[in-house]
Amino acid sequence: MTGAAPQQTDVEGVDGGVGLTALLVAAARAIETYRHDSLAQDVYAEHFVRAAPACTDWPVRIEQVPDGDDNPLWGRFARYFGLRTRVLDDFLLRSVRTNVRQVVLLGAGLDTRAFRLDWPSDVVVFEIDRAGVLAFKQQVLTDLSAAPKVKRVPVPVDLRADWVTALTTVGFDPAVPSVWLAEGLLFYLPSTAETNLIDTVDRLTTGGSALAFEAKLEKDLLAYRDSPIYTATREQIGIDLLHLFDTGPRPDSAGDLAAKGWSTSMHTPFDFSRRHRRGPLPAPNDALEGNRWVFAHKAHKPRS
Repeated sequence: MTGAAPQQTDVEGVDGGVGLTALLVAAARAIETYRHDSLAQDVYAEHFVRAAPACTDWPVRIEQVPDGDDNPLWGRFARYFGLRTRVLDDFLLRSVRTNVRQVVLLGAGLDTRAFRLDWPSDVVVFEIDRAGVLAFKQQVLTDLSAAPKVKRVPVPVDLRADWVTALTTVGFDPAVPSVWLAEGLLFYLPSTAETNLIDTVDRLTTGGSALAFEAKLEKDLLAYRDSPIYTATREQIGIDLLHLFDTGPRPDSAGDLAAKGWSTSMHTPFDFSRRHRRGPLPAPNDALEGNRWVFAHKAHKPRS
């Protein structure tokens, strides 16, 4: 699993750059799926990994990893992604038990929640990502004869382009409560792009809506360059995450939302490791210690 080709940072599909990280997360979900104490099930994940030439030798079960859970990448980091999947699954399903009927996945990647979660029948799931990523996903799912469990609307547009028009054109209604998810997305964006994205979500949501996103709070990401997770990811599969992340100062998006009237809560992943009794716990030189999962809810405006 060494000697990978140099990565490109701006590739249309899943063969390089940020698109390749979608395959990393898919491999982690596959490994999680087959664990005896699995936190999340995604039967499609391994098929994405097997369909992409870039990762034909990646494992999809922990038993395929010589050092198993001692491997920083396929053990600890993959367990992190498995935990994140479960926590965000739970958040979305809680949201649609209220009056939320629109789900928007920002930078959806190889997310298969429309296919694997049990949604209320009148929910619509919008998946925003670049056309190449969505096309690859659709091809794999078509080959599997997979059918979504709910109305699913792919929105092939780059988040750097006019994605609002693309989203509203295919039926998204800002007047209907919605839940938004930015999973593993914001730290790839420049600070101004993150702020614009958060502002846009606020503008497109009515009271009763919700948002979950992942943030990184490190003052200096490069201080973790030699951490076990980043080193293993770089050396074993050729993905230099720190080269893909935007290393500039990050905005306080949770604070910005609170100032706009949202209620927000911020958690470390370790909070959920302890809650589920599975997943990573703090470690020395830990590339995960700055990660935060933020959950936000927009209040209903009082009637005048």
